Amino acid sequence: MKEIKSIQNQYVKELAQLKDKSRERKKNGQFLIEGKREISLALKGGYELETILFYPELFSLEQVNDLINQPVSIIEISKEVYQKLAYRDTTEGILAVAKSKANSINDLTFKTDVPLILVAEAPEKPGNIGAILRTSDAANVDAVIIANPKTDLYNPNIIRSSVGCVFTNKIATGTTAEIISFLKANNISIYCAALQASVEYDTQDFTKPTAIVVGTEATGLSNDWLNNSTQNIIIPMQGEIDSMNVSVAAGILIFEAKRQRRFK
Repeated sequence: MKEIKSIQNQYVKELAQLKDKSRERKKNGQFLIEGKREISLALKGGYELETILFYPELFSLEQVNDLINQPVSIIEISKEVYQKLAYRDTTEGILAVAKSKANSINDLTFKTDVPLILVAEAPEKPGNIGAILRTSDAANVDAVIIANPKTDLYNPNIIRSSVGCVFTNKIATGTTAEIISFLKANNISIYCAALQASVEYDTQDFTKPTAIVVGTEATGLSNDWLNNSTQNIIIPMQGEIDSMNVSVAAGILIFEAKRQRRFK
């Protein structure tokens, strides 16, 4: 088994670039996963791991062997190397190098005739994306689609804030035009969360094939979505402000759809 003790090691430098730079993740088709739970969820989600790196004072080789269910290179690393590559202040001493998935809208399929999909247009903050993915996992939606993504899905902040749910959801990305075309081709109704020409969200029937679409808090949804909406929907505000955090709004809308489907 290989050991790496120095942060000057060329492979360590390359992994640090994967951690810090989106362009390196995209160029290499690789990303870093940190933590036992996250690695376990990635394995369940069908991700291919290339390398496991572990710091033996925090995570033993026996624990590595118990966790991993596929052939993979295993490297023991020093405390200094682990601290160089770890994103969080406190973790369990294990990292993985994984292969990215394409997540193309053209490859998206469903196991049901009445899918429930959450679409988020141009989300920028990794924390919001992570929260949306966590909510989507909790509701067991059929897919999450990111339109016009502003950051790559394998940003370590997204992995962290989603508590690994970036691996448990079926995710696709594409342009707004591509996604609208996909939804229409599959006869999926489009419900846009918007202030304009809206009706209250709980007046609509979400038991048919449904896409719930949310935009950013700052600018909302683009006109392309509003012009192709089956119906714009709104969550009535009872305080002084006219909007809420996008992940909270997405949770309210998705769980209303799940509530309706329970009684169908």
